[in-house]
Amino acid sequence: MPAPALKGLLFDKDGTLIDFDRTWGPAAYEVMRIMAQGDEARFRALAEANHFIIEERRFLRTSPLVAGSSQSYGALWAQVLGRENGAELHAEMDDLFKHWGLQKLSPIGEPLAVLAELAQDGYRLGIATNDAEASALVQAEAMGLAPHLDYVVGYDSGHGGKPEPGMVLGFARAIGASPAEVALIGDSTHDLHAARAAGAVSIAVLTGPAPRDELEPHADYVVESIAQLPAFLRGLGARAETERRAG
Repeated sequence: MPAPALKGLLFDKDGTLIDFDRTWGPAAYEVMRIMAQGDEARFRALAEANHFIIEERRFLRTSPLVAGSSQSYGALWAQVLGRENGAELHAEMDDLFKHWGLQKLSPIGEPLAVLAELAQDGYRLGIATNDAEASALVQAEAMGLAPHLDYVVGYDSGHGGKPEPGMVLGFARAIGASPAEVALIGDSTHDLHAARAAGAVSIAVLTGPAPRDELEPHADYVVESIAQLPAFLRGLGARAETERRAG
């Protein structure tokens, strides 16, 4: 395929910029403890429903929390907790996950150094996550990323969630680019499907729960982690320029 001439890079957050297991495993443990209100049987039922291994503080890949939002798994929590599913419950869950996600925040490598280098190379940058926007903002701020970001959206920002294309299309509009001039970088098929649905470039990273053979069929490109992106994109840019001159 022809090398794309990219203007913007949109990053998934969990599994791409931050370590999913090391951040959300301990955070979810605390959230489930609080939501269960001291009822051990209910806590264990909540862990089981969310495919969460309590002793290891981690989720199985089959967990609805791996790529979903409180809107998508809220009904499951409501059923286990004996509560009404709706905006009030989702907001309570989001607030707790925001707090504990920040307390347990564990970046993958050095995202600040990578994003600073990409910004210096002239790319406009953003984050699109199925986490809540408020949580994404505080985590980005805590990692020092905020000055390099033009766009941060969550499932509740009005664009819908991934794998729908709304977040990607919104980013393209925000930076004045066409979708084809944008790449979405993520660790799940939700990310890659969102990119494809928007007409953007899909770049998979292998730092999340999904293995290469699951991601590769849905990705235009695969890199080990975001640490490889600056050099990889310079190579793509050089190839695109060569093709432009030849054409």
